[in-house]
Amino acid sequence: MRVSSGSVEGMGLCMSDFGVGGFSAVDVPGDVVRIEGVRACGTHGVLDSEHVSPQPFVVDVAMLVDVSFSAASDDLSATVNYAEVAQQVTDVITGEHVDLVETLAVRIADVVLGHEVVEQVEVKVHKPHAPVGLPFSDVSVTVSRSDVRTAVVALGANLGSAGRTLALAVEALRGLPRTSVRAVSSVVETDPVGGLQQPVYVNAVAVLRTTLRPRTLLRALHEIEAEHGRVREVRWGARTLDLDLVQYGRPECEVGDVDVVVDEPDLVLPHPRAHERGFVLAPWVSADPGACLRVGSQVRLVRELLADMGLDEVGLPEGVRPGPEWVVLP
Repeated sequence: MRVSSGSVEGMGLCMSDFGVGGFSAVDVPGDVVRIEGVRACGTHGVLDSEHVSPQPFVVDVAMLVDVSFSAASDDLSATVNYAEVAQQVTDVITGEHVDLVETLAVRIADVVLGHEVVEQVEVKVHKPHAPVGLPFSDVSVTVSRSDVRTAVVALGANLGSAGRTLALAVEALRGLPRTSVRAVSSVVETDPVGGLQQPVYVNAVAVLRTTLRPRTLLRALHEIEAEHGRVREVRWGARTLDLDLVQYGRPECEVGDVDVVVDEPDLVLPHPRAHERGFVLAPWVSADPGACLRVGSQVRLVRELLADMGLDEVGLPEGVRPGPEWVVLP
């Protein structure tokens, strides 16, 4: 861990006034990166004297991070850089004055959640020299924050018992860690595209709420596909199961559940062809009538994109028909 000495320059003996350490975070399932005992001085408190004279603060941070990517690649860019986090914590402590330790803790949590790979954070701020007026060993505030996003997953299959496969896939989505399935569309039947002779598809859309980061979620989708025998050999070819991550976050949100835009070899968000696919848009509207999709520089209502395709008497575009009822699993 690195804490820049420049961040605490001029605070003199304040840096010798620490003595609080140790961190007993709430247990969370998953991989946790911890930084304990980040020490700096700041002018936080309700008393006038606390606005002038820096006091010591000690911060412990526990971050829920999927380390499988960084462990496999041995690449720092695939995980959270704890030196950067420690510096950011220090910058918040030494920065703008706040009255409450609670406010300080939340500001630190918000900064840490800004790291792409951090799903959840617990921040514990100690103020060992708080003006309590009685003997005490420590004063601390602990806050926990999660970065929960909406994720849209398109499901499709046209080999084997396709309807049952979709039902099993939805159950697998419900079983993902730190994820809930908020809505599932009706099933539609779709003519295959790409010119290859193959059976018709059944398609659906699931709307999730999750703290899993996009690449972690995408990998989980690929694992579910593999469990059902998916092979990636022929583009537009028949498949036992296809799970596409269509969108992560909501583009109409300016704070909180904002959408993630990525254009990299292993991940493109939102899905670059979602706005052209009636077999995605139609079930999506049935699952989330108010959904929006980012298309280039615009944010469009999904139902408007669907209407632009021209709809039949039951509100579906060409090549898409009402599908079978969902298969009820035993």
